[in-house]
Amino acid sequence: MFFAEFNSKLLESTNYITRRQAIKLLGDILLDRSNSAVMTKYVCSRDNLRILMNLLRESSKSIQIEAFHVFKLFAANQNKPPDIVSILLTNKSKLLRLFADFKTEKEDEQFEADKAQVVREIAALEPT
Repeated sequence: MFFAEFNSKLLESTNYITRRQAIKLLGDILLDRSNSAVMTKYVCSRDNLRILMNLLRESSKSIQIEAFHVFKLFAANQNKPPDIVSILLTNKSKLLRLFADFKTEKEDEQFEADKAQVVREIAALEPT
């Protein structure tokens, strides 16, 4: 319930600042180790994945980068539900194309390592 409200009111807001701050906050919450149960539940939702994939297409580089930090959790999840795998497979070529040109403003080794891992995870997906 919380994330449905968070997504509709903040992540899908028409206000740029609201979207940018909301995606940053979401990343901070989900990447905090003490919230691993919440993160696991979050990355099993197709609605959450759809919103994140739309945020990856934003014209704002800051929103794209923050969205990537949350999206990588979906890709890295070793227990992806079948509907999440299906969405990733359906969009596999588009995602791989997007990440091929995906860069931060300044050199960031951790970002590049995360991106390489996400690309490997998506490239390795096969229909069941």
